[in-house]
Amino acid sequence: MEQQQLWELLPEWEVGPPTALALLCGSVAALAVWRWLGERQIQQKMEEARRSRDQGVKRMEKAVQRFQEQSTDILSLPLVELARRLREGSLSPETVLYTYIEKALEVTQQTNCLRHFIPECEELLQEIQRRKEKGLLYGIPVSIKDHIGHKGHLSTCGLVQFLNAPMQEDSVLVKVLKKQGAIPFAFTNVPQSLFSYDCSNAIFGQTLNPLNHKKSPGGSSGGEGALIAGGGSILGFGSDIGGSIRLPSSFCGLCGLKPTGDRLSLSGASGPVNGILAVPCVLGPMARDVDSLALCMKALLCKEMFQLDPTVPPIPFNEEVYLSSAPLRIGYYDTDGYFPLPPCMRRAVHETKDALQAAGHELVPFAPPRIHYVMTELFLKTFFADGGKAFLDLFTGDIVDPGLKPQVNCYRIPTLGKKLLALILKPLFPRLADYLRALCGTR
Repeated sequence: MEQQQLWELLPEWEVGPPTALALLCGSVAALAVWRWLGERQIQQKMEEARRSRDQGVKRMEKAVQRFQEQSTDILSLPLVELARRLREGSLSPETVLYTYIEKALEVTQQTNCLRHFIPECEELLQEIQRRKEKGLLYGIPVSIKDHIGHKGHLSTCGLVQFLNAPMQEDSVLVKVLKKQGAIPFAFTNVPQSLFSYDCSNAIFGQTLNPLNHKKSPGGSSGGEGALIAGGGSILGFGSDIGGSIRLPSSFCGLCGLKPTGDRLSLSGASGPVNGILAVPCVLGPMARDVDSLALCMKALLCKEMFQLDPTVPPIPFNEEVYLSSAPLRIGYYDTDGYFPLPPCMRRAVHETKDALQAAGHELVPFAPPRIHYVMTELFLKTFFADGGKAFLDLFTGDIVDPGLKPQVNCYRIPTLGKKLLALILKPLFPRLADYLRALCGTR
């Protein structure tokens, strides 16, 4: 009986054209309001992050003003010499730290290379001075890339979704640096998602090359490259999967080292996409010269590193091999047959070859095997095994940086569209076609 009455009432509930139009308009308006509220919330988070950065800058400006013993001569000292003077006591850690903070303030004002200062550096300064043992990096101010974890600070990767989760403890790298007497004092800026050869994100903006403000410092360790090249840091740490240390070092005229995978601990260095095992990320140092990189690796490859992370092979730095003048047999190539090189890069390879030969080493030319297969099958197809889904998920509830939009839009093309474009482009742009096919995933 109740069902029959219900069916009798239904005609009265029929939706006519005016009602349907009103419902449609209401739904569109509600969707617009919902999107506006979401974007407003994102903007508020970004503004809060910028305010926090500005407060950190003001705090460091006041600290520099309180300490009036800065010396510009310190900025010209190589890392090895600076470390020696600090350990012997002819320079004070306070003078060195505040001199570099003052310079970093100047450099970031010109290039926007810093994401945030680390105010705890002042407390750490006092702590290391009370220690009886002085580590190899005693009193050395160091900068670290945005996503290398430091207790109480964010690892943003340039993404809004990571603005609410401060790290609960230091990364292993930071722990070992502190153990060796180094003083982490600043985080450097990165491109949104870390997956770019530029250095810009929607939260903290674009970082410029200190050598030419019209150029990029490279990515993804672009903030490190800009800060060190501008003189605001003597030793910094980046990360590298496909060139993220090497490109900024090249663009900014620095020395950078991408160590062998697992040579330095990744524990506590968060990445935006987890589970990339075929192409491992590595942490590595960036500095002005090779001797600085060697001193850094000697300091890091110590028992503390091996104890804190048992996945790191306990192989210390081999001083004897590094200082040896025995002739070496070195392989080289000036093209891999895949990436087109400008004449200046080939010239640099041949000038290096000539210098090594003049020093008594044997140089052997060789051609890297199967580079096309390696890039297409082992790199691209494993990196995008899910068709780029994990990467696209990073931008849910975020604003895509303008510099990254073409890349993101490419990932958003439906699989059928990618396959058709790859087929059309194959005759003229075979590498681009391979890239699009890789983006289709392996599912």
